[in-house]
Amino acid sequence: MKSKILTKVRMFDTTLRDGEQTPGVSLIPEEKLTIARQLARLGVDAIEAGFPMSSEGEAAGVRLIAKDGLPPEVYALARANPQDIDAALRCDLGYVHIFIATSDLHLERKLKLSRQQVLERAVQAVSYAKDHGLVVEFSAEDATRSDPKYLEGVFRSVCEAGADRINIPDTVGVASPEMMRHVVTSLKQVIDRPISVHCHDDFGLAVANSLAGIEAGASQAHVTINGIGERAGNASLEELVMSLQQIAGMKTSIDTTLLYETSRLIAKITGVVVQPNKAIVGDNAFGHESGIHTHGVGSEASTYEPFDPALVGRKRWFQAGKHAGAHGIAAQLAEMGLSPNSEGLSQILSKVKDLADKGKTVTDADLLAIAETVINSPSTDSNTVSLADFAVMTGIGVVPTASVRININGSQYVASETGVGPVDSAIKAIQKLTDPIVHVRLKEYRLDAITGGSDALAEVLVKVEDDSGSVVSARTTGEDVVRASVEAMILGINKLLLKRRMITKNAQAMETHLA
Repeated sequence: MKSKILTKVRMFDTTLRDGEQTPGVSLIPEEKLTIARQLARLGVDAIEAGFPMSSEGEAAGVRLIAKDGLPPEVYALARANPQDIDAALRCDLGYVHIFIATSDLHLERKLKLSRQQVLERAVQAVSYAKDHGLVVEFSAEDATRSDPKYLEGVFRSVCEAGADRINIPDTVGVASPEMMRHVVTSLKQVIDRPISVHCHDDFGLAVANSLAGIEAGASQAHVTINGIGERAGNASLEELVMSLQQIAGMKTSIDTTLLYETSRLIAKITGVVVQPNKAIVGDNAFGHESGIHTHGVGSEASTYEPFDPALVGRKRWFQAGKHAGAHGIAAQLAEMGLSPNSEGLSQILSKVKDLADKGKTVTDADLLAIAETVINSPSTDSNTVSLADFAVMTGIGVVPTASVRININGSQYVASETGVGPVDSAIKAIQKLTDPIVHVRLKEYRLDAITGGSDALAEVLVKVEDDSGSVVSARTTGEDVVRASVEAMILGINKLLLKRRMITKNAQAMETHLA
């Protein structure tokens, strides 16, 4: 889809004007200046700083940006009347964006004006702005629902009056790419000025329509960061820029490596959260969970990524979940500095899938806790003690009691104990059963909720000591705190027994060597 018409497209950013019209968004002048400076760093060609006539605070924000000396052209919005243009002039800038509606619907229901009256107002406003030395971009509001012949006549007249650029707004997002392409193509034949397109996203077509208009010969697109704006928003700068660069083979002045940084700034200041699955800047845009995808990306990134995430200031990441595969989990663990063997990786993957199958989101903290539990556990073959089952009873007016059944060297034993709570009683029952083979003292017990909510994944850490002074730590994770505590205690006992066997083995080897 390479264009032969132009190679560089201008970005007219209206985040501070149309973007601020997002319901619930209201920016103070200092916030506007912060955003404008970031837009300048990003490389936009023009910044629509605001609508000075709407309020004194709005005018103050426009003035603040205008006097900051930023490289982009700084525009003020104005209706087609001298009062609005004077308000723009008082902001000490050199560019104005003048608009008036041209669709019969707007003329009859909103403006209560005839076609001739609108034409005269448009020409007079452009002439007035030019007489005061302003560069003018003229917009025919609701252009895509206007009579094509009348629209053409308005544009020709304002160009004769001195308009420097005309803009085609798809004000309520009703155009299709084919329609936008046709409108631009038709106007290019009769208008000798550069053409802009201003597309709204009511049907999710703002970027597609902008791209179609540019391919037909428009040289500039009106955009906002994150696609914010009234109703469903405007064409998203980041999506359009990357589509132009990666699909259409066109250039812009945008430093794409700053796209994500800029997106985060706008989201923070406006309070408008970026949806996770949003293209380019959404949290999930370069996230992979499926085992097939993570394997493919691990071998060759382009198998499941259209371009390098670094181009837009991002990094790819892998999500542990029920669709995860060993390659993705291994890649995540490698970033955490962990390299489990194949058996350990298999156990970790199994635990991850088990947790995800219960409807839980497996966070990085969850994965790390699961991995450390598996990696730090002795192999099953070395276990002397294993849990068969347990039951606890607790409540108001009931003495907490636990019954535990464990296997020791192939034989099964059962014991019950009471305590201050279910965990305490269960641990006491385990100590009672294992005391003949190893006398264990609980030195430390720590419980952490890794994730939020009442069904959080819990991490239990215990430190246990035998009568010879050997101390080991054991960590387990699980949704059931009591079970995780029981498993941690048994894991600690097995570690102590393994450590004791290793000490004995080393001592015997030393005796043999000395003999």
